[in-house]
Amino acid sequence: MGPRHGGERRRTAMTHGRRANTYSPHAGGDRNRRDAATRYALLPLRLFLGVTFVYAGLDKLTDSAFLQDSGAGSIGDMMRAVRDSAAIPAMVDMALESPVAFGYAIALGELAAGIGTLLGLLTRLAALGGALISLSLWLTVSWAADPYYYGNDLPYLFCWVPLVLAGSSPWSLDALIRNRRRSGG
Repeated sequence: MGPRHGGERRRTAMTHGRRANTYSPHAGGDRNRRDAATRYALLPLRLFLGVTFVYAGLDKLTDSAFLQDSGAGSIGDMMRAVRDSAAIPAMVDMALESPVAFGYAIALGELAAGIGTLLGLLTRLAALGGALISLSLWLTVSWAADPYYYGNDLPYLFCWVPLVLAGSSPWSLDALIRNRRRSGG
């Protein structure tokens, strides 16, 4: 922590290979609050993405029109409609080989990513799955959105990135498992 100078905590940091003395106005109490805020900062994002993807997966699985090869609101008609405007039409072509199976795969993937994220179980893997789903939907379904920020899949993709990088917060099954392993229980 270093000696105190003028009521402030003195810290030494490395800047371009040289030491630079810095002073922090946060002596004591604020540090605990900031540390707690940092540990829980991703919790709201985790809850939002988890609930959203569980809802999206359940919505697809319970929508009889969506899980059809053709017809109003079907996955097949939607994929055929976006094929020519997709960034990677070959991805749409693969989905069109079996649109119903693709619809189930997307719905179950959203459900798995959402549940894993909500529970904080294998959070990085769940977030990676959510990011890959968002990426594939952006490159196919919402690619033609103009301007690009009207499409919602790109923001979802970038919302998943912090969870892929950082994992879950202390309120998660991952943390519970990690703590039990450390304590030998």
